Amino acid sequence: MANEELEGNTLAVYAFIAHANRPVGTRAVMRGANLSSPSVAHRHLQKLEDLGLIERNHYGDYVLKEKTGVNGYVWVGRNLVPRLLFYALFFMGAFGAEVAILVFGFFVSGLVPDVSFVYLTVMTAVAMALFLFEGASLNRKVKHKNQENSV
Repeated sequence: MANEELEGNTLAVYAFIAHANRPVGTRAVMRGANLSSPSVAHRHLQKLEDLGLIERNHYGDYVLKEKTGVNGYVWVGRNLVPRLLFYALFFMGAFGAEVAILVFGFFVSGLVPDVSFVYLTVMTAVAMALFLFEGASLNRKVKHKNQENSV
């Protein structure tokens, strides 16, 4: 449906309105989504309104009408979280378990770690770092500015 349309600044505006959970005006959206001008904010608000995801109330402010699925993101409460961050958490858990096995085997049992297991641990760490970096990059794109900047 609207997944193809929700990217870039339009996605940032949509995420800001969903997170705000209250009516917001054009200037609040401009500040909250870190846009350059009210006219840019209005263009993205109009696009979201045409998609049926937001609507104007009788005061002229915008409110969330419908939460929709966004490719690569998961709704956690009122926040859009990149799916890649969940993958990073999985690899973080696997890395922690592998390090615990290495430490226990070496210091407690006195076993010399197998080279293949050390290689596996390094590869898990690399995967964790890549997913964490990419997920954080995507998260910055949809995050609104700090709470003090929103109305």
